[in-house]
Amino acid sequence: MKPAPASAKPASPLPAHRKSGEAVIEIMAPGAQTVPLVFSSPHSGRDYPAEFLALSRLDPLTLRRSEDSYVDELFAAAAEHGAPLLRALFPRVFVDPNREALELDPAMFSDPLPANANTNSPRVAAGLGSIARVVASGEEIYARKLPLAEAEARLDRYWYPYHAALEDLLAASRRRFGHVLLIDCHSMPSVGGPMERDAGDRRLDFVLGDCHGRSCAPALTDRVEAILQADGFRVERNAPYAGGYVTQHYGRPAEGVHTLQIEVNRALYMNEATYERRPGFAGLQRAIGQLIAQLAQLERTAFAA
Repeated sequence: MKPAPASAKPASPLPAHRKSGEAVIEIMAPGAQTVPLVFSSPHSGRDYPAEFLALSRLDPLTLRRSEDSYVDELFAAAAEHGAPLLRALFPRVFVDPNREALELDPAMFSDPLPANANTNSPRVAAGLGSIARVVASGEEIYARKLPLAEAEARLDRYWYPYHAALEDLLAASRRRFGHVLLIDCHSMPSVGGPMERDAGDRRLDFVLGDCHGRSCAPALTDRVEAILQADGFRVERNAPYAGGYVTQHYGRPAEGVHTLQIEVNRALYMNEATYERRPGFAGLQRAIGQLIAQLAQLERTAFAA
């Protein structure tokens, strides 16, 4: 599919500076939720705290390499079709809600980590824990070690509120409908990065991650794939992304909670070097809106685990 041209808004060359006390998440909600769908955008935040920028050794544009830029805008039609969308306003490079809270790299901190910290995950080894050591392209973020209190403050202020809100949305949906499909919304570079297993490979338009069938009923994944393919998009499953913490943690099909991660190829809608929206942005946004509209029509039988 070739999205229709549209005038593109220029990207701001510098991220915004977040002031103390401001909101850190936003729920874009309909007047009333009418469908068993919830959307989550944990990596599209672009309000960069000034104190974080002061700690980093990297320039603001380099820090943005970890962003899923504009993904919240691509899926903004959720509310129009009766579903809430939760979005982080803070950037992934500052705090990553798609990791365990205590998925931390001990080499980053000047103090010992708690005994229950997960220090051995592949994500920590790559420098991409809940408090990242590197940006997505591999550059080190900090010039010196951080005190553990810095990580604890960030998790308390940003990570826990995000997941409390997500848990509330899922619980409300289950009470109302008996089941829910959580779509975890992400974007991916058009070419595999240096720290990824598909380094240098060009990617398809969408990757659907359902933890190899464990986090979502097959009929739901099949339906999303069929809708996207009918619109002319090239779709892959579980490679190179099978699902992060949100997909793994919340996906419990036997309990009526289905979770599907959707990765959108950034080349479809933005200039990956300048962060500017491409002319096809509005067309892709409409296509995703049509996907959401069709998911809103799902029959109850599609949710059978």
